[in-house]
Amino acid sequence: MIMQRNIKINTLLLSCTLFLFTSCKKDYGDLNGSTIEEVTKNATQSQLNNLVSGTESGMRNSLNIYLDDVSVIGREIYRFSNSEPRYVLDLLGANDAQLIGNNFYITIPWAARYSVVKNCNVLIQAATNSTFITNEQKSGYLGFARTIKAYQLLLNLNLTDSNGIRIDVNDPGNLGPIVSYDDGLAAITSLLDSARTDFSNATISFSLAGFNRFSDASGLTKFNRALAARVSLYQSHWQTALDDLNASFFLLQGDFNAGIYHEFGTGSGDQINSVFIPQNQTGEARVAHPSYATDIEPGDDRINKTSLRNSPISLSDLTSDRDVWVYTSSTAPIAIIRNEELILIYAEANIQLNNLEEGVKAINVIRNRHGLTDYDGPLTKSALITEMLNQRRYSLFFEGHRWIDLRRYNLLNTLPIDRTGDNVWSEFPLPTTEN
Repeated sequence: MIMQRNIKINTLLLSCTLFLFTSCKKDYGDLNGSTIEEVTKNATQSQLNNLVSGTESGMRNSLNIYLDDVSVIGREIYRFSNSEPRYVLDLLGANDAQLIGNNFYITIPWAARYSVVKNCNVLIQAATNSTFITNEQKSGYLGFARTIKAYQLLLNLNLTDSNGIRIDVNDPGNLGPIVSYDDGLAAITSLLDSARTDFSNATISFSLAGFNRFSDASGLTKFNRALAARVSLYQSHWQTALDDLNASFFLLQGDFNAGIYHEFGTGSGDQINSVFIPQNQTGEARVAHPSYATDIEPGDDRINKTSLRNSPISLSDLTSDRDVWVYTSSTAPIAIIRNEELILIYAEANIQLNNLEEGVKAINVIRNRHGLTDYDGPLTKSALITEMLNQRRYSLFFEGHRWIDLRRYNLLNTLPIDRTGDNVWSEFPLPTTEN
């Protein structure tokens, strides 16, 4: 289902405090002239639905910078920009450069995600206090808001890792502390679990884009558990990850692309996919790291996630002859989570639990579907982890995973260094306003 996004988005002036309010303007759905205070006291269903729409719309903001961040550092891509050299300098550690907490590559995606968190908090308060909806409808709004809030917090934690995140931002004038990586994941898990409980007694009375057959209570529960499986993986909770998968939309022999997506459009009030860049551009380009093509197995159709350029492109002693070609139009959707990732989570969790044959079975589903023969390497845990990570590299290319995956396995030192003096960063600093 394509959500009609020609909704007028109002910007509401909020108190400007720390990171969350750097821009002072936050996107909500059209609240028909009402103030946030009025809406949170007793929102109508229409106002709640507009808050949902504004929340979902805000999730798409600055995804290009987030994906560039993790993909450049993870040596999946180069981001060439004549107007922004920090993509090839700071992010790659050129000439002993350092990541700086007041630069765009952390402040913009960080603020964008917390803007959505703020929307979710408003929606939670508004739905909780509304007398215009049933208890079952209230549970639907709460489950959605908590699930999306957890997802947005996870994206920021992916960036800052051991530097942590701020979970409690309900009161702009009295923000909670920065918590550690482990405590951040635990809080995100708790949010997802609370949302799952909400969905167990929910009626969904709002429309969503990109959720396809997962837009009712059952489908949103499956989406919630898919995200929970990803978080369980990050926590090394292998059996919990399998339990989460069993409650999600995971299907070992299913459609790889079944899942939940950010959708884009060219209509009034909508936005286009900011990650898309046409092929063979010169001033602004996203190109594959050369190792993507040199390391791929012959016959692997995932080579088509890149396209051979008419001529190579170079900047700052970096060169590539392949464009990134994952998002092939200005309205191409961006996956939030899809079944191919879930199959790879299934493989990883089983391997870690020493269910090696089941892990190989899942790996072969991935390999065969991409034109490769069955895995024929050693049937050891170590070898299968290497194979699993390789399949994640190609299946989830430019979806925001490789840097995080190699960090989880303490393998960032295996990433290529393209220029003398470059570095591979393990995390971003907190925005300067957080210190």
